[in-house]
Amino acid sequence: MFAANALVAQGLHVSVHEQASALGEIGAGVYVTPNAVRHLERVGLGPAVEKWGARVGVGSCYFHHDGTPIAPVQVADAFGWNACFGMHRADLVELLAAHLPAGTVHVGHRAAAFEQDGDVARVQFANGASAEAEVVVGADGIHSELRRRVAPPSKPVFHGTVSYRGLVARERLPSWPMDRWQMWAGPSRHFLVFPVRHRTMVNYVGFVPAHEEMKESWSAPGDPAVLRREFEGWDPRIGSVLQQVDTPFRWALYDRDPLPTWTQGRLTLLGDAAHPMLPHLGQGANQSIEDGMALATILAQADTSVVPAALLAYERLRRERVAEIQQGARQNGLRLDSAHADLGVRDAELAAHAEFRKHLYTYDVVPHARAAAAGLT
Repeated sequence: MFAANALVAQGLHVSVHEQASALGEIGAGVYVTPNAVRHLERVGLGPAVEKWGARVGVGSCYFHHDGTPIAPVQVADAFGWNACFGMHRADLVELLAAHLPAGTVHVGHRAAAFEQDGDVARVQFANGASAEAEVVVGADGIHSELRRRVAPPSKPVFHGTVSYRGLVARERLPSWPMDRWQMWAGPSRHFLVFPVRHRTMVNYVGFVPAHEEMKESWSAPGDPAVLRREFEGWDPRIGSVLQQVDTPFRWALYDRDPLPTWTQGRLTLLGDAAHPMLPHLGQGANQSIEDGMALATILAQADTSVVPAALLAYERLRRERVAEIQQGARQNGLRLDSAHADLGVRDAELAAHAEFRKHLYTYDVVPHARAAAAGLT
């Protein structure tokens, strides 16, 4: 949805074909970081993010599981970067959809087949419809139908962890601080809380060991009593959140090893279809937004004759950065789950994590994309 906004902002005609039957209220929170906020601002969505998001700033912190502090989290406000925002996923999808020209989004269209011939690429959908375009972008997630058209078969990697996630209304937690991101790291699990929806809701995520491999899903219901037992004996603040939980979503954590290629002719991949990653750096949605801005910047300077070369330039620009972040998310998950034998080392790494966040947040893909596009002419 962001890629469509970025392409429209560059004057290109776009159609979005969404497999869901409707755009609706699904999932929970998403953490939008400065490397994505700057691009939302560029396409005119800064005011909407301010309206629907919850600005997160100074006071954010890592804690031991008993509630004693480990280190402050150096979020954007501390460095004068663009802000970080907690957002409800449905709000983010809605504001992205509302900003597109009428008729851009077509729901109930699941990609089923693809072919290309010369200057035209075609997608066939499971509902019998089809579409033609000069460029097709496969943004159809970790189980992408279009990925197999550009890369060798591979299986998602299960990481032995399940996350329970959901939302609690602010009035049920009246004393909860709504201006910060907070993470508790403990033995084999960790717990995250941040505000969403202009600070009217608390988003929580509890990461716990999985006893068996599960199907990856955003929306499978979980048992709140099981979730509460997973964090018994932890900081009472976590218990105060979990006492207010009715039905959490349960999500098995998968990613994929970095793909050797994303592009074939007039087809390329974007977001989780290209680089599904674990949530332990909060970068899944943010890297997809970077992808969309890079793709739009490059295609805006490419005529139809050089589209395949333009898509390869986009792939070359993005693959190394997202592969680094995929691996970094794996490592940070182990760190937060106290995989270190020496927790002093773990705590020191979390305290030093500001430098890696700086590397994430200060990166601006646009000048790099412009340079890549200049090489096409």
